[in-house]
Amino acid sequence: MANTPSNMIPLGTKAPDFSLLDTISGSVLTLNKLKGAKGTVIMFICNHCPFVIHINAQLVKIANSYIEKGIQFIAISSNDEINYPQDGPDKMKIHAKTEHYTFPYLYDETQQVAKAYDAACTPDFYLFDSDLKLIYRGQLDDSRPGNNIPVTGHDLRHALDCLIENKENTSPQKPSIGCNIKWKQ
Repeated sequence: MANTPSNMIPLGTKAPDFSLLDTISGSVLTLNKLKGAKGTVIMFICNHCPFVIHINAQLVKIANSYIEKGIQFIAISSNDEINYPQDGPDKMKIHAKTEHYTFPYLYDETQQVAKAYDAACTPDFYLFDSDLKLIYRGQLDDSRPGNNIPVTGHDLRHALDCLIENKENTSPQKPSIGCNIKWKQ
C-alpha cells in the first residue's frame, strides 16, 4: 500500500472541463452539466485502493447530506484498466451500486482528466465554488487504514460548511494520502 500525497494545486484554479462516461448510467457527462448550484466536489477514487475502501461509507454519508444543500459530488477513476481490471468501467458500475453511490462515477480512460487536475492519489478531493474556482484540495480527514482515527470527513465537511455559509476557510489544508493513480505505461 503506497502512501502517495496529493498535489496541492493553487486555490482559485478553475476546474478543467471534461466529458466522461458515467459507469452507472452509461451516459457521457460533462462538468458543466453536472456542477452544483453552490459547489462541486470532484474526487479521484477507485474500487480497489485500501484508502478509498476505508472511507467509502463516510463518503456516501457526506454526499447524501450535502447534495441537498446544492453541492454536487462527482467521482472519477483514472486507473489503467488493463493492468488493474478491478478498476474497469464494468466493475465500477457494480462497485457504485454495492457502495450506494448517489453521485456519478466517471471513467477517465485516457487519464487526461486526472492529468488536467494534477491528481496523484486515491482518494484525492477538490472542492470548487459555484464559479468552478478551487477553494479546497486535499484530504477527507486524518483517518487512514490502521491508524485507529475514526473516519469523520472533518476536513472536507468543514470546507463544505465554509462554502455554504460564505465563510473563509482558515483551517490548514492537508494533502490527501493514498494509493498512487495507476498510470498507463
